[in-house]
Amino acid sequence: LSGRDLDDIRQRVHIDGIVYAGSHGFDIAGPRGLRKQVAAEIVPIIDAAEKELNEKLAGIRGVMLERKRFSIAAHYRQAHESDTIKVQRAVNEVEAHYCKLRLLLGKKVYELQPDVDWDKGRAVVWILESLVQDRRGVFPIYIGDDLTDEDAFDAIRERGIGIVVSEQPCSTAARYMLRDPAEVEQFLRKLIASLRVI
Repeated sequence: LSGRDLDDIRQRVHIDGIVYAGSHGFDIAGPRGLRKQVAAEIVPIIDAAEKELNEKLAGIRGVMLERKRFSIAAHYRQAHESDTIKVQRAVNEVEAHYCKLRLLLGKKVYELQPDVDWDKGRAVVWILESLVQDRRGVFPIYIGDDLTDEDAFDAIRERGIGIVVSEQPCSTAARYMLRDPAEVEQFLRKLIASLRVI
């Protein structure tokens, strides 16, 4: 489950037989024909908003506009600090112009996506309910490093474990914390090894 586009995730991970959820859970595909697209009817509105936002951000150096099927992300990590307010203003203006879009805040990114009752948390619940009839034997572990992962941490709190990845202590719904991707890899290797023993 990622903010990345579904096709991008598939190309990076390239494992058959698993569920992929892109665009913050708006686009889900998995084995045996598992498929869900939320708010596909809003894609033409996203197309129009992308064009408008591209025009508004054209003169700001260091800003990268990324189009995903179900959202538009304005990355400002490389922009000069004094330009971040211009980026925010441009994104806010476009959001105000398209009532079917909402603003999602991430790490050095503003993202416009469909304004519907859906997020990573709802996507996780939908995936679990779609794949597993008897959830008693399922224990989800969700690892994330973005503000958008908080919805998923909340969604699995009673039935699984959320792990935030952050170098600094932070306010989070996750139960545990790992410092960086290297610690995530160590954790996953130990988890896999312990499952082989069982």
